[in-house]
Amino acid sequence: MSRIISGFADNLSLVVPKVGTRPTSDRVREALFSSLDARDEIRGRRVLDLYAGTGGLGLEAASRGAASVVLVEKAPAAAKVLRRNADSVLSRAPKPPRGTPPRVDVVAQPVRSFLTGSGALVDLVFFDPPYELSAADLADDLTALLPLLDDEALVVVERASRDGEPVWPAGLTLDVKKQYGDTTVWFALRD
Repeated sequence: MSRIISGFADNLSLVVPKVGTRPTSDRVREALFSSLDARDEIRGRRVLDLYAGTGGLGLEAASRGAASVVLVEKAPAAAKVLRRNADSVLSRAPKPPRGTPPRVDVVAQPVRSFLTGSGALVDLVFFDPPYELSAADLADDLTALLPLLDDEALVVVERASRDGEPVWPAGLTLDVKKQYGDTTVWFALRD
């Protein structure tokens, strides 16, 4: 089971597609978001969640105060689940005058085609590709992402620890590495 950990949608269970996704564990997500909260990297940010799966990362950011979230997932079944999860999270969002709900969009297309066709700038990117995505494809995706990054944007890459550090293109610099068992999370800054 995957759930929202904190914010206005606290403890909301997310639907997980039957096949084809690998949701970030609650333990890793809680540690990741504690780090992001400490850095003040969520509230008011424009968030992009690539290879979104259940949407757990992007929707957690929405629940914690992100201004907007775009969830990108090519698998049709997963995209359908993403829409359902986004609707569930948004149903709990504060309404005016108590607050402004975040904007959440689901994009059902391959990550690379989204990256090469989008022009919207983002501040925070979650990059949690399938473990089978090659290091070369990951590097190409990171390169394609660069034009969408606003100044001082943060890119968070989650990978199996055995895969090693991603190859960072010029324009991204490693800031922090955090290891949680067999999962490693890399924070890179736009420079």
